[in-house]
Amino acid sequence: MNIYDIAVVGAGPAGCMAAIEGARLGKKVILLEKNDRIGRKLLLTGNGRCNLTNTSTLEIFMEAFGRRGSFYRDAFGKFSNHNLMDFFKEHNLELKVEENRRVFPITDKAESVMNVLRKVLEECKVKVVYNYHLEHLNKVANIFKLSSTDNEVIKSRSVVIATGGVTYGFTGSTGDGLRVAEFMGHHISELLPGEVPLYVREKWVHQLKGVTLEDVGLSIGYGGKMISLPTGNLLLTHFGVSGPVILDASHEIVDIINKQGDVKLYIDFKPGINHESLGAQLMEDFQNYSKKSLKNYLKIHLPNSTIPPLLMILNIDPQKKLNQISKKERVKLLHILKALPLTITGHLPMDKAMVTCGGVTKKEINPQTMESKLVDGLYFAGEIIAGCGLRGGYNLQQAFSTGYLAGNSAGTK
Repeated sequence: MNIYDIAVVGAGPAGCMAAIEGARLGKKVILLEKNDRIGRKLLLTGNGRCNLTNTSTLEIFMEAFGRRGSFYRDAFGKFSNHNLMDFFKEHNLELKVEENRRVFPITDKAESVMNVLRKVLEECKVKVVYNYHLEHLNKVANIFKLSSTDNEVIKSRSVVIATGGVTYGFTGSTGDGLRVAEFMGHHISELLPGEVPLYVREKWVHQLKGVTLEDVGLSIGYGGKMISLPTGNLLLTHFGVSGPVILDASHEIVDIINKQGDVKLYIDFKPGINHESLGAQLMEDFQNYSKKSLKNYLKIHLPNSTIPPLLMILNIDPQKKLNQISKKERVKLLHILKALPLTITGHLPMDKAMVTCGGVTKKEINPQTMESKLVDGLYFAGEIIAGCGLRGGYNLQQAFSTGYLAGNSAGTK
């Protein structure tokens, strides 16, 4: 039986890059993919456009992965966003930079990215085996033995597991690699959905599905604590809320919900002005526009679609003139404009999340090589590693960078 130098499990961006780098170093590499083609999940990213990476600095990349973002210093340093962009340009795929430094293929098609990876795998003579469902992995006398559900056995001196998390299960990300890693002695941190929309209790929100509240301030309240989120757009849906800020913070919010129960989301419609200044402005406006109805006046501060439900919350007649509004009612309006409360009750299911936050704990992975600290010759790359980054190309860059580092480390050992 052939013994490969490197067996890579999972042909997403991390697995493809690991296989390519290992083969470039002259190693005999086999790439095992659960589906009948590579990169099924990659084809869904960026609404099919594939937000490959971001042109931000190394420091910003590490910040994008939270408290333990420095774990990726070596991976991002050895295969940076600029290295990744050069890789695709060298293979005749032009790129473009859009808002918030996000990088896309000039074609706006994720398939273009997959075509490059497919072509380079072929050029590097990586053997790709499709429809391989990994069931078991063990190691005997420095040789790994990988067994599929069809009893197809592969032997290799090194193994890179790049099977992703448990989101978008229909693409093959069903946790196979996590089960194998656990069998090999690794601890798996709690699997939480990342970049996932949230449920809210208030029915009026559901009735405004599709409405975007632009540039609002947001904060989360629970157990007497308050966490401020970045200012951004909030999308109202038929079940709750979504949008860039919510998606980026969702894994932290989900963690809080799991521990604390329901939490409050406060919307600040006027984040550019503090509470006292807005209060003074309302007093002045109520004098200057005394004959204007409250409903018409609120168009200055709120999207039209939100005015009726908020007036119901305030319990004030929409046709009431500003000079008829009591001080108590004006103060209540001020509080609503600066901190409208919604109740977050949960999140969409894991298979509706964009990424998995959780996986093989970083403490058991050498950040300089992506090699397991528990099993010599076993490497991890991509989403299977615990934690997740912000939207905007950071997670895909993590996959390519950790894949490169794992393939390079296995190929030079």
